Amino acid sequence: MNSTPRTRASSGAAAENGAGEQLDLMVLLPRLAQLGTAINRGDLVERAMEQAGSGLDRPAMNVLVQLRMADGPLRVGEIAHRMQVVGPHVTRQVNELERRRLVRRVVDPDDQRARLIEATAEGTASTERYLKAIFDSFNQALAGWSTEDRDTLGRLLGRFTDDLVTHLATLDAQNREPGRK
Repeated sequence: MNSTPRTRASSGAAAENGAGEQLDLMVLLPRLAQLGTAINRGDLVERAMEQAGSGLDRPAMNVLVQLRMADGPLRVGEIAHRMQVVGPHVTRQVNELERRRLVRRVVDPDDQRARLIEATAEGTASTERYLKAIFDSFNQALAGWSTEDRDTLGRLLGRFTDDLVTHLATLDAQNREPGRK
């Protein structure tokens, strides 16, 4: 007999809809950990970095990816927010990327005193090579999946991520309230 406690949870929407199925988190958690390991510690990122040919480390490439996803220049603070790191960390990365001529600082049109960070043509090309390598790996892994299954994965993964991030932000805000330890 398995004595491991089973944690069960269901979304509010599933409970409201009367869905009898509940998510077995003891099954989900190891799979999420395995996915995180495959993406973050596996060869996926390293191979993509090699194909990008820029000689950058992960944090520097992440700055370029954040600029690409924003599709325009960003302030250092916004890049840090998107990367979920502190500003000085991003400033160091931006300084190195600027030294390598992969990004440049431009005047913020909304505040002439402020500077935005934008990728140069070389920075954009490096980012595109990196993303192509990542996307090629994902596409190969999903080659046997139907379009419907791919769409469902994207929709549910997006929903799960949004809900989890919102939940964690709520907990963080509650922990910052005066009088809480």
